[in-house]
Formats: sequence, C-alpha cells, structure tokens
Amino acid sequence: MTIEVRVPTLGESVTEATVATWFKKPGDAVAVDEMLCELETDKVTVEVPAPAAGVMGEIVAAEGETVGVDALLATIAAGEGATPAPAPTAAPASEAAPAAGAGSVDVMVPTLGESVTEATVSTWFKQVGDAVAQDEMLCELETDKVSVEVPAPAAGVLAEIVAPEGATVNASAKLAVISGAGAVAAPAAAPAAAAAPAAATAGKDVANAPSAEKAMAEAGLSAGQVTGTGRDGRIMKEDVARAVATAAAPAAAPAPAPRAPVAAEDSAREERVKMTRLRQTIAKRLKDSQNTAAMLTTYNEVDMTEVMALRNQYKEQFEKKHGVRLGFMSFFTKACCHALKEVPEVNAEIDGTDIVYKNFVHMGVAAGTPTGLVVPVIRDADSMSFAAIEKAIAEKGKRARDGKLSMAEMQGGTFTISNGGVYGSLMSSPILNPPQSGILGMHKIQDRPMAINGQVVIRPMMYLALSYDHRIVDGKGAVTFLVRVKEALEDPRRLLMDL
Repeated sequence: MTIEVRVPTLGESVTEATVATWFKKPGDAVAVDEMLCELETDKVTVEVPAPAAGVMGEIVAAEGETVGVDALLATIAAGEGATPAPAPTAAPASEAAPAAGAGSVDVMVPTLGESVTEATVSTWFKQVGDAVAQDEMLCELETDKVSVEVPAPAAGVLAEIVAPEGATVNASAKLAVISGAGAVAAPAAAPAAAAAPAAATAGKDVANAPSAEKAMAEAGLSAGQVTGTGRDGRIMKEDVARAVATAAAPAAAPAPAPRAPVAAEDSAREERVKMTRLRQTIAKRLKDSQNTAAMLTTYNEVDMTEVMALRNQYKEQFEKKHGVRLGFMSFFTKACCHALKEVPEVNAEIDGTDIVYKNFVHMGVAAGTPTGLVVPVIRDADSMSFAAIEKAIAEKGKRARDGKLSMAEMQGGTFTISNGGVYGSLMSSPILNPPQSGILGMHKIQDRPMAINGQVVIRPMMYLALSYDHRIVDGKGAVTFLVRVKEALEDPRRLLMDL
C-alpha cells in the first residue's frame, strides 16, 4: 500500500514553501510521525512528519524546490512487510554493492552553513581501496566563501567515491562509501581495483571516473585519446567532453572566440585553471556592486605622526597587559566609528525605496587569504575597546587565512575597511561591499615633505580613499566623513574626548 506525503497547511495567507532539507532518502525505514523533511516559508519553518510507518519510496519534491499547499512531496510504502528492494536493484552495481554490504558507512556532505546549498569537491586525499582512520580527512569541499574539510565518520576502507573532484554537490549529497572492516571492505574495493587496468592508459594505473568511462564508450574514444585532469591523472567526464569538442572542432563552423587568437607556440605554454567558487563569487559580487551602486571615490591624506608616536610609546605595555600587539587597525576602526556617528548615511543601506540607518557599527575588515579576499565582520565595533578590536582582528584574520570562517562571520557588516598598504599600495579606489554604502581604503605610510607652519618637514603620510554610494551619500557627507577620520588620527586625543 502506498501512502502519499503532502504539504501540510502552512498558515493563513501562506500559499507556498521551499523544501529545505530531507532527513530520509528512498529505501529508508520510517516510523509513524518521524520527521521526513523540513519546509521553509516566508515566516516559519515547517516539519513534515510521516503519516504512517513503512519504507521511504519516491521523493517527488527535491531540496530547493518550491511547492504549494497540498502538493505531493513523497510516497511511503506502508506496512511492516514493505521493502525497499526495487530501489537498490535499479541502481548501478558499483553503488549497490557497498550500500548493501554489512558494515558500510556513507560519507555525506557536512553542514555547509546558513544559506549555502551546494559545494564543489576540490581535492580527494584518499583513493578507492585506501585504509582510513576515523576522523581522518577524506576530501575538501569549496563553497562560495569557505573551504570545508570532510573527515571519515568511521574507520575502514574507502570502497567508493561517489562525487569525484570537480563535481558540484548539494548540501545532502553522498560523497563516498566506507566499508567498516577489512574483510567486508575487500569485496567492495575489488571491483574498483579490477576496473583500474581496463580504464588505465599506458603507464597509468588509476581508475577513471565511471561517468567518464560511460562517456568515452558513447563517444567511441579510447582512454589514450583523452588527457585526464583528475587526481593522479584520472580521466573525468569533463575531460571526455573536452576531447570530443576538440575532435569535432575542424568539422564545425568556427564559433566566435571569447578571447583573442593565441599562437600555437604560446598556447602550449599557457595554463588554464578553473576559477574556484570563492573567486567566482568575488568576481560576481564586485561586478554587481559596480552595476548597482552609483559609486564614487573621494580622497584625502593623513599625517600619521601622532598615531605612530602614541603606538610606539605604549605598544610594549599594551601587549604585556592585553596579550595582543597594538596595530594601526584599531585606531582606524575607532576613527571610522567616531565619524559614522556624525555622518550616519555612510553606515546605512538602501532597501528598495527606503534608507535603513544602522544605530550600530558592524565593521568589515577585508583580509587577503591564499584563496582570495574575504571580509570577516567585527560586530558592535563601536562599543569595543582598542584591545578588544585588536584581538578580534587578529583572531578573525588567522581563521580567514586558515579557511575556518563561518558564513555567519562574514555577513551583516555595515561598513568596511580595506588595508592595501600592507601590500605596498600608495593609492587605490576600493570597491563597495554591497549592500554597504561606504568602504575606507588605507594605503602605504610614506615619508613625504610637507609644509608645516611655513617650514618644509618630512612627515609619515598616508592617502585615504572613501568609496561611497552616491545614491544615498552626498559629496558633502563623504568629504565630512573623511575629514573627521583625518582629524581623529592626526589628534588621537579627540577620540577620548568624543570631539
């Protein structure tokens, strides 16, 4: 007997929802009232219980789909005698064997963070047939913002890799299968080991991706005609598609090239690398910022003499007491918070036809990492001490470089500071971090001759740049903000007196 699982009543005036998470998959046993999935509406999250005990059948509405009230979500084969046998027999043998074997454990995509629905498999540290210890790193995933390491949920042997390098997986996808004991793992690993010689090219003894084997068979290509780009030279599905396109190119009409023609001898010396998801997101957000905001930049310069003298006078005592070095970022953060109180539109954002003023400062501090630029947020920076700001910047900067920041730590900023001076930049125009309306660019401190009281004096000077959204911030407000930052830095006592 088949029982239908439908969308429950969502509430007054709510007509649709999005399937957020499935807690069960086809073939799983379910008890009556056990939670099957979770739906998200505009206001609330709704859990969908099982209307009867049995075995999970077909999932009709996948994660991410929008469904209406009373829409069919899934089916359940009701009753004690119901069995999920048809689902495994329909699956490929390479998937069925490990799943059916006693002691096998599925390796699933871990929690990726709020609003992150998919990731790309960047690197596998283990191969099929390798022994793994519990909590040993199996692979690394890349999301739009962070890298996520996937540990082994149990000790055993890696029996199957379901998602190869380069594959995009959703938040509930299966990545691999681990056989729990050596004796159990041997049969599961055997098919992969047996497939390796057949799939290997000359001098290569690694198994190609099953999808690549199928694609090669359909295209009539041998492994020797395809260059593998996967780990240890294994052939991926994308490699087969590239080889087919190359073979078909002479016969096909030449398509418009996205870039200028490259000489053959230069092409051989080029290297083409796919952009990481983080780099793609950076590119998209920055271009969206240029396309959306009426961005303008105003400049000024600040004499760093007083800040440097104050820092040199107290840095040893500061570090001894607070356990963190006294840098320039805390001075700039304090100066910006001070200026934002006077010019609140720089700390605001546009929402449709409304301006949302923020009576707090969540300061974004741009940080360069090996994989790209990220902006961790220091919340309520306006109410923090110099020591608390320095500790927060140091801690978040280290975690950013290690790829350990969560999505929540990079969201909600109201204003951003970017320090290009650490790389030697003398002057630049920073790009807004939407939906923020302002970003301050710091630059290199350089000794320059300045006219002071009719005398030419050498002073440590820094150019400041404020990029702002001219839709919400007028020129007067932008210049006033930058002048207030300059005044606070040239006379730090103003920060203490709130002047």
